[in-house]
Amino acid sequence: MARQRIHNRRAGLGSSGTGASWISYSDMMAALLLIFVLVLTYSLYQYFTMLETKTKELNEQQIVLDQQAIDLQLARDELDTKEARLVIVQGDLDNLKVKLENQEKTLADLQIVLSSKEADLEAATIQLQEQKDQLNAQALRIDNLIGIRTTMIQDLSSSLAAANLKAAVDPNSGDIMLDSAVFFETGSAEIRQEGKDLLDRFIPVYLDVLMRDTYADYLGEIIIEGHTDSKGSYESNLKLSQNRALQVALYCLKMPSLSSAQKQQLQKILTAKGRSYADLIYVNGVEDSEASRRVEFKFSLKDAEMIEEMNRILSAN
Repeated sequence: MARQRIHNRRAGLGSSGTGASWISYSDMMAALLLIFVLVLTYSLYQYFTMLETKTKELNEQQIVLDQQAIDLQLARDELDTKEARLVIVQGDLDNLKVKLENQEKTLADLQIVLSSKEADLEAATIQLQEQKDQLNAQALRIDNLIGIRTTMIQDLSSSLAAANLKAAVDPNSGDIMLDSAVFFETGSAEIRQEGKDLLDRFIPVYLDVLMRDTYADYLGEIIIEGHTDSKGSYESNLKLSQNRALQVALYCLKMPSLSSAQKQQLQKILTAKGRSYADLIYVNGVEDSEASRRVEFKFSLKDAEMIEEMNRILSAN
């Protein structure tokens, strides 16, 4: 078409020099335009080619970035999970720390209690040793008392026999029973003369043995007991037995044959008791009324109650 236009122009203008120049110029411009179009086309081709390449690269980079974003999110999620676990672990650690502190406090308290227990144990050991020493001393005292009582009973028996007094001395306790019929009429608390004569002979010998200097530190009490048979009420017999024991005790305290020292000592240790028929005497399972009606002279040592208690403890063990 361009060539056709140029040909037409050439036909219209003729063959003059000016027209030839214009045609050449047009051709050159057309050629330049064509070159420009080609260059532009090539440039556009190169541009779009490069644009496609860059777009593809950008798409690939976007895919990589998306994957990296996904990986980053996963990493963040994992980090959040680890942080949550770390919080839980930290909480557990704090709880363990509190427990450890409580256990340390408990251990400290236990150590204090243990120290206190050790002190108590040491004190108890000392106390136990003291009690052991006391028991040993008491055992020695018991041995001495047993020996003293045996010796006193032997002295009583020999002294009464030497004085020609028929009074049975219990070999274990030293108790002496005197027939109540010798002292009193039936139902009476007034001492008969026969009874007074017996007391005048018996009491000096009895007290001479018990109040010897050898036994002075051991003698605790002299007891006069009145006993009856089971005839009558317990109350009436209690009154009768008490009155009889009292009358014997009063007669002993007023005996002129006793020294002032003996009377003063007797006032400190003499006791009168009425037992009614609480301690009857039986022979072959039958009450012996005459034997039950009696007056008993007893003595006790100062530690007798302690000895009885210790014997009960030892028997229980």
